[in-house]
Amino acid sequence: MDFSEPTLTDVQPPRLRRSLSLWNLLIYGIVLIQPTAPMPVFGIVNNEARGHVVTTLLIGMVAMSFTAISYGRMASAYPSAGSAYTYASRELRPIMGYITGWGMLMEYIFSPLICVIWCSKAAQNIVPALPYWGAAAFFALLFTVLNLRGIRTSARINEGMAAAMTVVIVIFFIAAFRYLQHQGPQSAKFYTHPFYDPVMFSPAALFSGTSIAVLTYMGFDGITTLSEEAKNPRRDILRATVLACLITGVVASLEVYAAQLIWPRGEGFSPQTVDTAYAYVAGRAGGPLLFHLINSTLLLANIGSGMGAQLASARLLYGMGRGKAIPEKFFGVLEPRRRIPANNVVLIGAVALMGACAISYTRGAELLNFGAFVAFMGVNAAAFARELRNEPRRRPLHLVSPVTGFSICLFLWWNLSLQAKLFGILCLAVAMAYAAYASHGFRDGLLQSEAPAQD
Repeated sequence: MDFSEPTLTDVQPPRLRRSLSLWNLLIYGIVLIQPTAPMPVFGIVNNEARGHVVTTLLIGMVAMSFTAISYGRMASAYPSAGSAYTYASRELRPIMGYITGWGMLMEYIFSPLICVIWCSKAAQNIVPALPYWGAAAFFALLFTVLNLRGIRTSARINEGMAAAMTVVIVIFFIAAFRYLQHQGPQSAKFYTHPFYDPVMFSPAALFSGTSIAVLTYMGFDGITTLSEEAKNPRRDILRATVLACLITGVVASLEVYAAQLIWPRGEGFSPQTVDTAYAYVAGRAGGPLLFHLINSTLLLANIGSGMGAQLASARLLYGMGRGKAIPEKFFGVLEPRRRIPANNVVLIGAVALMGACAISYTRGAELLNFGAFVAFMGVNAAAFARELRNEPRRRPLHLVSPVTGFSICLFLWWNLSLQAKLFGILCLAVAMAYAAYASHGFRDGLLQSEAPAQD
């Protein structure tokens, strides 16, 4: 046997092919976010914001666009390590990266949880006699078993699903137009009430609803993970990330605008219908057939999202375990045959099931957004710190963007419910306690950054 040392050529890993254009990146981002993104949270935001769902989405679009700019700039600096943790730990301090990473972890873990809740409620619309706990157990088990078997949806299937959702949305718009035509002429105020209704408007309610409505945009940051495959990552990653937020904001606003005209002011949703409210709106516009079409489409979309989110969070836990940020013996191991972090997949499935039986969709969405806002603030702070140190090429406008993004995310974080903030802060406190223990009082590094910055 030859025990000679390998040459540099032998050990050099293959490079990814730079083949993705701006259009490819944009389509990928829209597929990640999903064209039907505002539909699952429509009823909750409608009740919370007292009918001003369109306005909450437009505010959320502005907030996420500034954060998207920060993500795009950081992805240009770290093209081979698209991670909010990396950005914060390298540009700020490792402990700030750890807090940002923990925020990401909350976002990822609560995503499959709320998908289990929504799928269970949608299944009950199809089979009313099905007990909620039974549906929750079925979907949590389904996500876990499919991920343990290594079954994943391909990019082509995801794009096909996005195209099918777009067709369903067009059908809904046609039905909504016909429904509004048959309602007879309305005053001009009727068509402006979804944006601003003086009778129902409340700033506190509006911002509380906005803190939930930003769930619509979750997933845009996934574009940054393709930096190594983009033809022009320094230019196109930023453009695609911002454009994905803007396009999502426009399309989502049109979807909820039509829904609010069909389900006008003052008509809230009951606890039994609030989670799947958009299906009931579709039923009013197009009858039982459209009700079940929207309900089934969103059910399939949430199954795909739940599976993907569970595997993504399992991989994030694996990375943190391998880096000794959390116990490595449990979290940092792979199942030998399929090379899947099986312990983490099962754990997240159990958390999703217990959480689905313990909290509402609203609370789960708030906890997900709590983690997302922490991660977004970390990225904005990292972008600000990097630009501040870049003295030879410092541009004042590049300092304004991350400050604005950070401030808006902090404001929306503050408008989450007290219960969500308390639970989220408790999670961060537990993380910090373990971090202090694992790093010997923060004297040692917590995790190693994946790649150096490129200037």
